[in-house]
Amino acid sequence: MLDTKTIIGTAFAAAATLSAASAFAGPAEQPSFKFEKCYGVVKAGQNDCQTATHSCAGTSTADDQVDAWIYLPAGTCGKLTGGSNQPKS
Repeated sequence: MLDTKTIIGTAFAAAATLSAASAFAGPAEQPSFKFEKCYGVVKAGQNDCQTATHSCAGTSTADDQVDAWIYLPAGTCGKLTGGSNQPKS
């Protein structure tokens, strides 16, 4: 018969795994302000949607990854060093 502590521990581990997996699932929600997608200026793990090499938001692995983008207020991207409204090749 299973020990109560084992059952409770397993339940907590399963809940933690499910909540961690759902934290990175899918794209970020579109902002309520007028926005643009800005490529090449995102810190690692801060991208708003998938890239050519990653499937979900928050999964880029390098700073300023050329295909990773983030939502910014319209007109801001062009003012940032390295910022582009299109993915860089």
